[in-house]
Amino acid sequence: MSELYLPLRHIHITCAILSIALFVLRGALMLADSPWQRNVVLRYLPHAVDTVLLTTALILTTVIHQFPFSTGWLTAKLLLLVAYVVLGSIALKRGRTRGIRIAALVAALATVGFLVTVARAHHPLGMFAS
Repeated sequence: MSELYLPLRHIHITCAILSIALFVLRGALMLADSPWQRNVVLRYLPHAVDTVLLTTALILTTVIHQFPFSTGWLTAKLLLLVAYVVLGSIALKRGRTRGIRIAALVAALATVGFLVTVARAHHPLGMFAS
């Protein structure tokens, strides 16, 4: 394995933690109807973190020679990521009512929680793998 693997993995995991933490913070601000949710740093920092997160993910797939649609757990991770992004967008921006935003927030958090178990187990069933 490449000498790049461990540093890339650490950057990827750090960015994943930051990304989820920022989403939780923004979700809490949305629930509180806080004016801080429109703060310029909180609007743009998640995009920067997510860019680094996705960039390291792409590089890691090349380094470990495992790719979505040929490796089950990476396919599951990618599909869960798409669902998380859609649900997160509904929760933070596109939900028409507060109830829809709250439901989308809960679903997004459940989705990203399961995504983390898939990543840790390297299995498409994540925490349900035996």
